[in-house]
Amino acid sequence: MNGISTLLIVVGLFLVGGIYSFIKQKMPKGLIVLLSIGAAMCLVAGVVRLEVWN
Repeated sequence: MNGISTLLIVVGLFLVGGIYSFIKQKMPKGLIVLLSIGAAMCLVAGVVRLEVWN
């Protein structure tokens, strides 16, 4: 596990926490969807960059 993959996974999990917070605050759905897309992209990029696959 290198530094960039770890950072991407941590940022993705941080954004997932933000999604939960925004849902509880009843923020606009468009903002939640945008945050969800960003979180998913960070998590997928972090998992794909793992050195386990090589």
